[in-house]
Amino acid sequence: MPDLTAATLEDAPEIARLLAPVGTLHGVGPTLAALLEEATGGDRVLDLLLHLPERVVLRRRVASPEDAPPDQDVILEVEVKSLRAARAKSTGRPYVEVKATAGGWPLTLRYMNGRLPWIQKLLPPGAFRFLAGRVLAEGSRGWTMLNPLSAERPEALPVVEPVWPLVRDLTPKRLRGAMEAALETLRPLPEWADLALLRREGWPAFDVAIRTLQRPAGPLPQAPRRRLAYDELLASQVAIGLVRRRQRNRPGRALPGTGELQARALAAFGHSPTPGQEQALAEIGADMAAPRRMLRLLQGDVGAGKTLVAVLAMLRAVESGAQAALMAPTELLARQHLRTLVKLCHPAGVDVRLLTGSVKGAERKEVLRGLAAGSVGIVVGTHALFQDAVAFRDLGLAIVDEQHRFGVAQRLMLANKGRDADMLVMTATPIPRTLLLTQWGEMAVSRLEGKPAGRQPIVTRVVSQERLPDVVDRLGEALARGERAYWVVRAISGGESDDSVAAEDRFAELSKRFPGQVGMAHGLQELAVREAALADFAAGRTKLLVATTVVEVGVDVPEATIMLIEQAERFGLAALHQLRGRVGRGAKPSSCLLVHSEGLSESEKRRLLVLRDTEDGFLIAEEDLRTRGGGDVLRERQSGTQAGRLLDPQEEPEEFDRLTHIAHRDAQALLERDPELSSPRGRAALMLLALFGHDPTLAKLDAG
Repeated sequence: MPDLTAATLEDAPEIARLLAPVGTLHGVGPTLAALLEEATGGDRVLDLLLHLPERVVLRRRVASPEDAPPDQDVILEVEVKSLRAARAKSTGRPYVEVKATAGGWPLTLRYMNGRLPWIQKLLPPGAFRFLAGRVLAEGSRGWTMLNPLSAERPEALPVVEPVWPLVRDLTPKRLRGAMEAALETLRPLPEWADLALLRREGWPAFDVAIRTLQRPAGPLPQAPRRRLAYDELLASQVAIGLVRRRQRNRPGRALPGTGELQARALAAFGHSPTPGQEQALAEIGADMAAPRRMLRLLQGDVGAGKTLVAVLAMLRAVESGAQAALMAPTELLARQHLRTLVKLCHPAGVDVRLLTGSVKGAERKEVLRGLAAGSVGIVVGTHALFQDAVAFRDLGLAIVDEQHRFGVAQRLMLANKGRDADMLVMTATPIPRTLLLTQWGEMAVSRLEGKPAGRQPIVTRVVSQERLPDVVDRLGEALARGERAYWVVRAISGGESDDSVAAEDRFAELSKRFPGQVGMAHGLQELAVREAALADFAAGRTKLLVATTVVEVGVDVPEATIMLIEQAERFGLAALHQLRGRVGRGAKPSSCLLVHSEGLSESEKRRLLVLRDTEDGFLIAEEDLRTRGGGDVLRERQSGTQAGRLLDPQEEPEEFDRLTHIAHRDAQALLERDPELSSPRGRAALMLLALFGHDPTLAKLDAG
């Protein structure tokens, strides 16, 4: 693995200057350094340099108010005549009014948040001052300026001035001084980008791009920002490429399997795997049979059949003489998996056990003994699986379901229970191609396409809250026909911080309307109570289940045909799609009603229409990525926009996608030609990794 420290710090002092704490800059003391860290999100000089202006103020020098354009900031000289404290007639708020003249014309200045003593020091009567701001015409009353900047010399009010995002107590003047000190540390760096790409895109060098944006000569140009955004993405792709290369080369163990147990499980299942499942099983099987550690992501849409793939992969491990573990984020989901595993594995003669926080006493001891002795071939559980007391005789395959709910360290702890155990992580949230490159590039990916035979299409409708009485009437007719329905809300009880509809309130209302037919499930119930509510619904003892998002995953009731989601505009698209996937699992046609609040905004309406118009989870995930962001698994940040510091994928999704794919291609080509990053461009790429905070070892990602 390349030596980052030697390549970047000892041999390149220009890099060390950029990685130094911002407090080492001339004129930056501890107080200012803390403010800069808050504003920029980092404590290095480079973090300050990459704190780019959000806009540029362009000012025009004029001699008098009558020469000032109505839509542009100007600089003009005034003579101060008088000052007074005043109050606005409409609001009663205090302000300071200054009477002045400019070019022989009267000009009124209003400082809406100023205090008279302070303004008098800035603008004493009889003084000449230069002002910067926008001149507004007030009809016969002349001209006025609101909160103009003032200076004794015109050069203190630049004609072109960048405007940076600020935090409380950080003034533009203090930030500008620190920025100038930071720019003095900036030197030309070796080029890590492909020269042909730079020529084609018209991009400047890294240091030139920063100087151009931080000392603009006019409106902010696009090319320098694009260059820096590409650099950020390239750093991410090179880091991911190094991890994946390390993963490919890491010794593992071969789990060839015999196919015998898998065949018995499929016979019990009663259906042939779909082509998508067959493809995923072939990819996983090839990885498990190879003498290296598997690290694979199994992603698929709601209802694509990931559980069957997981079961057959675990049986392959058992056929090879090893054990397998499946970790789920909640006991509810773990128990759901247990039911499926028992149906398929017991006919194959494989003992499957549950290990969660609620498994205690003699039962827990029995499970632990079975795992240590090897008599328990497969275990499904929650965080309890990676506790110190849990020891496997020979864990060969670790599977993590709903991986986004676990931290990297937790996945690592489970994998470390075995000797070079293979790792498979699963997600029911479809992942867009761009997100695969930016977040999961270190993993091999199996993508399940299509749905198993028998799955029914789901008709989705968007309905206003105003029509809820009609909806309840129709729901009553469906329940009378023997159908079952979910009614999902966001809150559990009333009196919460917002006006979300509460499950307890809806349960009370609907129980009066449909006595004896309504159950309720939410996250604050005791597990046994919630499990009983779900069991009653699954068995048909209740027909309508009022619930929160606890039913988003791990609940399988094929007889349920209606999903009603109230205040749907307050849910993420991925969550709505997951909830919709709870129906359409049986033989009958199903429907999903997205009930929205009154006064729906255009953006909220557009998001719901995406759900109405498609069941393609990948299209939905693309839209969700653009509107909500996707996190950053290379760093600690697990939600929010990845690599969005220099180019926001929500604002420029097409350009973000384009640059991501260019960076992915370039990183692949670089590592294929120079896997040790020992060439001049390779050593420059190591500098790039250091600049954007990546360690090429990235050991924490070894477990996915």
